Amino acid sequence: MEKYALITGASGGIGQAVALKLASLGYHLYLHFNQNEQSIQKLLRSLKPFGGEYIIIQSDLENPDGYKKICSQIFSLDSIIHCSGNSQYGLLVDLKQEEMESLMRVHVMNPVMITKELLPKLIKKRSGNVIFISSIWGQIGSACEVVYSSAKGAQIAFVKALSKEMALNGVRVNSIAPGAVETPMMSQFTEEDKQILQYEIPMGRLALPEEIANGVKFLLSDESSYITGQVLSINGGWHT
Repeated sequence: MEKYALITGASGGIGQAVALKLASLGYHLYLHFNQNEQSIQKLLRSLKPFGGEYIIIQSDLENPDGYKKICSQIFSLDSIIHCSGNSQYGLLVDLKQEEMESLMRVHVMNPVMITKELLPKLIKKRSGNVIFISSIWGQIGSACEVVYSSAKGAQIAFVKALSKEMALNGVRVNSIAPGAVETPMMSQFTEEDKQILQYEIPMGRLALPEEIANGVKFLLSDESSYITGQVLSINGGWHT
């Protein structure tokens, strides 16, 4: 049976890894991106050998109505994987209101609205999955990333609540909380900062995007058929 998945933030490091993993499993994909068209075109070339249907959707999730453009282009659907994200590093007192609102729209409001609008497609099939790529900071919080931590914590709370609403409809809702992952988002840190960070992680290194994608693969599989409302921590033992 053919399966379709929507991946938001498919041009990012984790989003690309998830797309490649699902394509290798035979999924057809809706690939959302905002600005990085070069990255999404490179991803398309990498996906071509898998022979699936790959539909690109451009939308700015910093826009309050960004979800509408995505939802209007989704037809058959089996899973939603929310990978889109941005971050603002600095003290809370220095953050501008616009920056806070941007974080909340990208991580919370638009993903919630996308899920709300597309859930009927999953409920109709009485099967499907919703997965949020949250963060370790959504579990334990981080100084200098207070609003980001709050947004990621909101994702986890949403997952836990929605999973209870959807359980009898056959739709599972889970999240993954990565620790530090080797993606372009880490470019805001110096090499020295990253070395200090790796020292704090028991496994002594950052995660690879493919390792997060493996978590998505597991949560989409029948092997996790009795798992819903959970947070899968993939952080090298950083937070247990």
